[in-house]
Amino acid sequence: MMNTPHNNANKGEIAKTVLMPGDPLRAKFIAETYLENATLVSDVRNIYAYTGTYKGKKVTVMASGMGMPSIGIYSYELYTYYDVDNIIRIGTAGAYTEDLKLYDVVLADSAYSESTFAKVQNGEDRDTLFPSETLNQKIMDAAKRIGIPCKLGKIHSSDVFYREKSQGDYTELVKEHGVKAVEMESFALFHNANVLGKHAACLLTIANSFVTGEETSTKERQEAFNRMMEVALEAAE
Repeated sequence: MMNTPHNNANKGEIAKTVLMPGDPLRAKFIAETYLENATLVSDVRNIYAYTGTYKGKKVTVMASGMGMPSIGIYSYELYTYYDVDNIIRIGTAGAYTEDLKLYDVVLADSAYSESTFAKVQNGEDRDTLFPSETLNQKIMDAAKRIGIPCKLGKIHSSDVFYREKSQGDYTELVKEHGVKAVEMESFALFHNANVLGKHAACLLTIANSFVTGEETSTKERQEAFNRMMEVALEAAE
């Protein structure tokens, strides 16, 4: 029986910890590559969710789609209808600063956004929201344990991918808000977790640099993402 309009998994088929890449095909790749006995538990709108085990731990990998409205729907339903405790977003980001290089793994310690998502959802006025300190610490510990460098930083969570030049550029955001990289989902995820008393984190791989103009190829991104996925899986419980 469908529990929500967006997820046809049955109660109990989704783990307490969910890894959320944006791309449904990446969710499929992670499940088939890393999980044992992975089972497709939801496929509504081709937003795949797989549940299996990693080193004996039950884990679900589910796509979030692109942007805050999309991850806002899926994360809210996971937290409320499926009793999920932890969501770790795993995605790509564009570097705003020279100290972040291609393929670096970055853990968000806060997310700044111009988005009205939080304001509309429950009247939240802050433009900077925070992940779970507990979950972030587990991720940092996992990264150290398996020897993968992981940098902490404030990120820009944007509603807009194609921004007109008349609205300024990334350097103004770096100067005014101290952000180091940009992605499009974490602000909404952090908000839902805060509202519902749950845990959320955002783990990113730098796929391009606004500073140097460098970009990664599809093959290079896949190889680099593997490190991020391994950190997230190690932190899952």
